Amino acid sequence: MDSDALLGGLNASQLEAVTTPRSPVAVLAGAGSGKTRVLTRRIAWRIATEETDPARVLALTFTRKAAAELRHRLRALGLRDEVTAGTFHGVALLQLRQRWAERNIAPPTLLNRKTRFVARLLSSSSGRTRRVDALDVVAELDWARARLVGPGDYAAAAAAAGRTPPIPAEQIGELLARYQQEKQRKRLVDFDDLLMLALRDLRTDPHYAEAMRWRYRHLYVDEFQDVNPLQYELLSQWRGSRPDLFVVGDPNQAIYGWNGADPNLLRGFVRRESGATVIELSDNYRSSPQVLTLAASLVRGKAMTANRSDGPVPTITAHPDDRAEAEGIADRLREAHSVAGAWSDQAVLVRTNAQLVLIEQVLAEASIPTRLRGGSGPLATPEVRTELKVLAGPGVDLAAALGDLDDRLAEPLPTETVAAIERRANLAAFARLVQDYLASDPLPTGPGLEAWIGTLQAGDVHVDDDAVDLVTFHAAKGLEWDVVHLAGLEEGFVPIAYAVTGAQLAEEKRLLYVAITRARSELHLSWSAERTFTNTPVSRRASPHLGPLADAIARLGVGPAHRIDWRAQLAKSRRSLAAAAPPAVNGPNAGGAGEATATTEGESAAVFEALRRWRQRRARAADVPPHVVFTDHTLRAIATAQPATKARLASMPGMRPAKLQRYGDDLLRVIAQQGGSTRQLGR
Repeated sequence: MDSDALLGGLNASQLEAVTTPRSPVAVLAGAGSGKTRVLTRRIAWRIATEETDPARVLALTFTRKAAAELRHRLRALGLRDEVTAGTFHGVALLQLRQRWAERNIAPPTLLNRKTRFVARLLSSSSGRTRRVDALDVVAELDWARARLVGPGDYAAAAAAAGRTPPIPAEQIGELLARYQQEKQRKRLVDFDDLLMLALRDLRTDPHYAEAMRWRYRHLYVDEFQDVNPLQYELLSQWRGSRPDLFVVGDPNQAIYGWNGADPNLLRGFVRRESGATVIELSDNYRSSPQVLTLAASLVRGKAMTANRSDGPVPTITAHPDDRAEAEGIADRLREAHSVAGAWSDQAVLVRTNAQLVLIEQVLAEASIPTRLRGGSGPLATPEVRTELKVLAGPGVDLAAALGDLDDRLAEPLPTETVAAIERRANLAAFARLVQDYLASDPLPTGPGLEAWIGTLQAGDVHVDDDAVDLVTFHAAKGLEWDVVHLAGLEEGFVPIAYAVTGAQLAEEKRLLYVAITRARSELHLSWSAERTFTNTPVSRRASPHLGPLADAIARLGVGPAHRIDWRAQLAKSRRSLAAAAPPAVNGPNAGGAGEATATTEGESAAVFEALRRWRQRRARAADVPPHVVFTDHTLRAIATAQPATKARLASMPGMRPAKLQRYGDDLLRVIAQQGGSTRQLGR
């Protein structure tokens, strides 16, 4: 490797981070500042200048994908596999396997069904008659162990952190002790045990610890803001008293406190580490100045410097309901696609998995290809898979089963935990789809439902195919797109409803910052004034973060120099929608000579049913689900307006040019025939 070549293309701050001889070092690397580039260049440069032995380097990160990326970049710089690069859990397991082999100890069995294991502990506990989901309990056990909280300290620690356990805190503490005891009795270990056992070996055997520290003399940690106390203790044992530690992180992207991460480990680096050097990377190479202006309005500290050219001014749009929002997103996706040329250059980001269901459905109706990134989406979650398996069984009365599901969703939650709320949202989204299916198929069956839902899933789209990415805010971290659409920016989502403490609300703001900084050039934000939950429309309010974001847009020279009046914007949005649809009149002669009277509710209903029968025939002929032809939402709008010309028909929601060309004449014929029949019957 050429050491000088490794420094090529670095800015002044990056160059300092790569070459500084001082240790320890903390690099505060803002979004898009090239942190992974700096990390890998420093490793390679120090090896090229013979400051370090590659066999003595340990580079740590948090996911297998990130570790693979580190190894790939190091190979591209001329290093093969001399450097150990992996996750905390992977390196700990490697250490333990070598230890067990040296001592001729049979390795314990890895517990790969933790939820089922905990569920059995819950069912065997006396005095617990209330139904509790094991997933909620597992989340609390994981948090306690990540924070090094023992059974007797859980109640106080959970209260201090503002957590809401699914069962009394004292019982969580007792269960934590039993969980550990049962695993030991059965010689089982979970992933946290890998870290704890590796830590125990280092603490209890000084000679062994010194041998490990000799092996790993130079330590590097990526995404240091995501380290939890357990991982930090293990890192400290690997390091010992040696100063050679290089960490990279961004306090503004600390979004995993709910899972045990402690961003204060990065913020307090200088206070803890004697003689520490802190270097800030403030040049952003990802996003346009306009995107960075919005991002800077959410976080404290120095704004990042853009190195990209100007892009479009971000937009904020209010919609009357969630379907209108999804259809608006579809329109913007098409508009951007006509310019960008690739669907994969765009992404739709939301706060929760459940929000993806309607968006995915509407985009499928619009023939826009999609794929789910960073997860399988709400329709593939365990609770929805279980429910679908029941409903798809032979001889199931789907209407009755949906009624039962609605009744269960109407019951108060046994516990208002994060996981419980998320699962209910996923099931509510699923129930809404079942209702849509029952409304669209005159002969509904369980297998029919399963096949219909299969047409809405994006999981069969290959990762390399040209498709719009549908991603949650959390799963979007580390990814980027030219055009990003942030949807559902409402109270209850952004910030999430269960965020109540100052720390939780601050993390929610950082999560929005992460979502915004995924955009390279174009950014669109939206929210809806009404959203359907469990088949019930609920009024919504704009996220409180939209005010500062609107002010930031105003500073870009667009819009009034004050906070956006969301009520006025919503009223304007509704007026625009009303203007797009012609006045509701009777029959094909509306707007021409003769008398025009308002369409009655009965006439609209009759036209709607005629349109549904027509849609069913067209869907069967094309061998596609009915919603692919038109949704009920579009048919109701057509039935109410009863347009007499293609020009008016084109203004209907969900009416794409291709569909207008394919179905326009048929629709006008159905409207004319049914409208005339209805008036004859009414005389």
